[in-house]
Amino acid sequence: MKYRTLGKTGLAVSEVGFGGEWLERHETQKSVDLLRYAHEQGINIVDCWMSDPKSRDIIGAAMQGCRDEWIVQGHFGSTWQGGQYVRSRDIKEAVTAFEDLLRRMKTDYIDLGMIHYVDEQSDWDRIQGSAYLDELLRMKERGTVRHIGISTHNPRVALQAAESGIVEMMLFSVNPAFDMRPATEDLDELFDDYTGAGYAGIDPERAALYRLCEQKNVGITVMKGFFGGRLFDAKTSPFGTAFTPLQCLHYALTRPGVCSVLCGFDTKEQVDAAVRYETAPEEEKDYASVIAGAPLHAYSGQCTYCGHCRPCPMNIDIAMVNKFYDLAVQQPRVPESVQAHYEALPVTASACIGCRGCESRCPFGVAVAERMEKTAQLFGC
Repeated sequence: MKYRTLGKTGLAVSEVGFGGEWLERHETQKSVDLLRYAHEQGINIVDCWMSDPKSRDIIGAAMQGCRDEWIVQGHFGSTWQGGQYVRSRDIKEAVTAFEDLLRRMKTDYIDLGMIHYVDEQSDWDRIQGSAYLDELLRMKERGTVRHIGISTHNPRVALQAAESGIVEMMLFSVNPAFDMRPATEDLDELFDDYTGAGYAGIDPERAALYRLCEQKNVGITVMKGFFGGRLFDAKTSPFGTAFTPLQCLHYALTRPGVCSVLCGFDTKEQVDAAVRYETAPEEEKDYASVIAGAPLHAYSGQCTYCGHCRPCPMNIDIAMVNKFYDLAVQQPRVPESVQAHYEALPVTASACIGCRGCESRCPFGVAVAERMEKTAQLFGC
């Protein structure tokens, strides 16, 4: 298993994580065993947005004796009322539910205290300066929460959160289908008017979010990486063609700022299939060819950092150079941090000899040599 530093938190999280919402579907001990098995495979981050007692008890039991080896995303505002989940900003309800989370997980702290499920602008606005947010900040001061995050499906809200200075990481929905679509406050409407026409490349707000998170060092953990399995079947895929789980994982993990993809698991075999990402050959992870050949979409001229351009005779990491270029040109001047990271590359864009071999391999027709020239001019090397 490979690990990435989760933004400002400094926590090392496994590239493949565990999304816990399916745990309650199974007999308790079976789910406990499944979590423990995932941990044995190197998975060390689990998301618990669920408020139901069974799911929380399962995670608590699975972490017994190894709590410090797990990184827990616990959601503030996910409550259990009358036998069902209710999202609440009421301070008493939120605190009671969070204390229940700590008790059932048999722990005195949560690694990532999540501002739970903010998709509406009005909800984000209400949270600012509220008793709800004040309490979360106090929990961080006390050490009950180690770091503050947010969960959202809306890139506009996510952009504001990344700029806020309060949020150190976020749980965001990332997959090839979602990235084609503009922001919405209602996730259920994301594909209501979908016709398969007129969508080319990543939506600008989503692309801006990934760049901003990379720039601001706000780590992203991923939910809905498989689009609920719809991407695995050409009949239900918005692209008109099917992806594999490995391709979806690779897509998410090549977005700037992304550190871990949280998968829902029912069986040990599914865990094995996801963890195999770390050893799978590049051709099995190749999502770019699928997108480029999809009948309903095109990313023409847009670098997706897929790595098809490799190898370079001058050993330029073209995808990384393009990533830094995209980060830099969004600012009035090149940020010092981006300049420093670019200069730290073993080989910079100025080494490009213009052979254009990379361009012949790019599925999206990116003018790589031209971009290398612009990058060398921008960064001065």
